[in-house]
Amino acid sequence: MPGSGANVPTDDDGEPSFSHSPGQPPARGIRSVLLLLLLVNLAMSLYQLPLNRVVERRLCRDYYSSTDPTKLQPDGSVDESLCKIPEVQQSLGSIQGVMETTWIVGDFIMTIPLGFVAQSRGRHIVLLLNLISRAFMISWAVIVGYFDQIFPPNSIIAGPILSFLGGDCVFNSITYALVSELTDDPVRRATYFGYMSSISYVVALLGPALGSATMSIILWLPFLLGVGLLLVAVPVILGLSFSPGHAPSDPDTEEQRQGLLSSPVLKAQDSQKRDSVFHSVVAHLRVLLDIITGHPRNFSLLLFSFFLTSLASSDTKLLVQYISGRYHWTFASAGYLLSGKAVVNFLLLSVIVPRVLRSPRFAGSGSIDRANIKFANLCLVVSVMGAMGIAVAAEIWILVPSLFVYAVGSALPIFTLSLLKSPSISPRKSDDENSNVDSHIFSIVMLVKTVGSLLGAPLMAALWVHGITTGGLALGTPYFVSGTCYLIAIGTISSIKAL
Repeated sequence: MPGSGANVPTDDDGEPSFSHSPGQPPARGIRSVLLLLLLVNLAMSLYQLPLNRVVERRLCRDYYSSTDPTKLQPDGSVDESLCKIPEVQQSLGSIQGVMETTWIVGDFIMTIPLGFVAQSRGRHIVLLLNLISRAFMISWAVIVGYFDQIFPPNSIIAGPILSFLGGDCVFNSITYALVSELTDDPVRRATYFGYMSSISYVVALLGPALGSATMSIILWLPFLLGVGLLLVAVPVILGLSFSPGHAPSDPDTEEQRQGLLSSPVLKAQDSQKRDSVFHSVVAHLRVLLDIITGHPRNFSLLLFSFFLTSLASSDTKLLVQYISGRYHWTFASAGYLLSGKAVVNFLLLSVIVPRVLRSPRFAGSGSIDRANIKFANLCLVVSVMGAMGIAVAAEIWILVPSLFVYAVGSALPIFTLSLLKSPSISPRKSDDENSNVDSHIFSIVMLVKTVGSLLGAPLMAALWVHGITTGGLALGTPYFVSGTCYLIAIGTISSIKAL
């Protein structure tokens, strides 16, 4: 890291390497993080689609058992086409909304306390705890779905209860910080973020296709594959450069390297410097608040844009239910449709955007900050068009092109995250000050994005249930709201003054 030593390792191109392990080149570091992202995101993506079918199947059978038992087949199941009725879909939307909110709340509340675990025990411990919460959630869906005579349908809500061990906020904070530390070059950092976004978006949308294929064989197969992928992720985490075997002996250096989720002032391992966990958390929040208020107005504007886009993107997990409920498609068919959207994401984030970032025109555009703002607004404009198109899509032939347009806006995080360390957002100070502050920037961003998701998850679920009740154009209400949030974000990012 800058200012941490005289001999700074370099990669094959002669660029300074800022990874945790002095002997680990950036190329190897980014591959390890991308592999971890692939395994975790694919496991969760395999879980989402069949979860809808597991819950819908239970609700549908209970509904027809009490209203029209003749619809039950000899084995007690109900044809999926009969389950696309408002009574079943409303309950499904409500349950999914509660589960998503529970997952986010636990993750958000425990983000800072887990920071003390990350500081005292190491980041690898926090990541392993993160895998436990995910594995339990996937396994619980199988237990509730298979032992249907023991557990009622609503017991599926207990699945995300272990989110206090860490969820998406904690996981993303660590992985984005690791990648950010691999290089100090803004263009290369943006390229790395592009690779991460590509993994996240493509897996999230290719997963439904794989889930569709596997659940068509055996409904429980995608869940088993998901748990298997999480098990494979264990040695990947243990092999990352911040494992105990690579931990530096200097406590100050260790604090800078593991301080993403923990305070540079409050040391968890020093019990004499903290009266209680509560006081430590309060003091840490004050540190984060001081960082926000100590930055220029541009930083607050960028954080507000993260909040808005996170709230708006909460509609993504609703897509499968939206397609299945509005157009009366099976969940397996809806999964295959979303795979087409993934192709656009893959080409955009893995091929097109990295080439744009490396092009002489981008590098010589004057201010890289202005270029990032310009492309971020372009992504937001496309997102508005896509969201509004999905909202008004009364027929499937209108929905398909709208999905592809919406996919183009997925490049947004590449440009907004690249702005975080720019002079316009974070003015450079001394190396020591920057080391302390930079370690918290991504923690703050992920917390803000989690707040957006925390509000977005129940809001989108409530809007969807309301749309089902009202019918007609009201079915697209969640996407009307998303489009409005993206529109406000355009004005917010446009207000940032680039140097």
